[in-house]
Amino acid sequence: MRLERQTGFSIIAAIFLLVVLALLGALIASVTGMQQQSGQLDLQGVRAYQAARAGMEWSASQVLDPNNALNPASCSPIVMPSCPVSPQNLPALAGSLAGFTVTVTCAQTADTTEGNRNVRVFQVVATACNDPSGCPSASPSSSYVERQLQASLAKCKDSTAAAPRCSCG
Repeated sequence: MRLERQTGFSIIAAIFLLVVLALLGALIASVTGMQQQSGQLDLQGVRAYQAARAGMEWSASQVLDPNNALNPASCSPIVMPSCPVSPQNLPALAGSLAGFTVTVTCAQTADTTEGNRNVRVFQVVATACNDPSGCPSASPSSSYVERQLQASLAKCKDSTAAAPRCSCG
């Protein structure tokens, strides 16, 4: 009795192995690409947050009147700051924040008097995004990033303080 030789089995196993290795390589390349894109979006998110912080700091300097520019020589009568025009688009940012649009909105929420102090409260919202047409984007892309910061700011002026410092706090 004579056994016949089987031929061609090796080529089928080799083709199967090549297909499995090609699929594995494609999966690794896909996962690596997604991780890289995720890292880029994380970086853009951090930049958007810093751009929104810049907008918040700009608005704080506008409404809190840190140099007492509204009352330079005399505190009589007391002049309180007001919100900048809302919404306000900040000028183009430079450096690593270039390409971000920052919009700041401000609303005066309350005026009160505490003793000799006049207190004005502002609600400020700073929104930053990487869309030059503005935030929020009408048609966001897959790389669209937006961050928003909100804060309540209060400014008080003491009518009995000595000039030129009539600011408290």
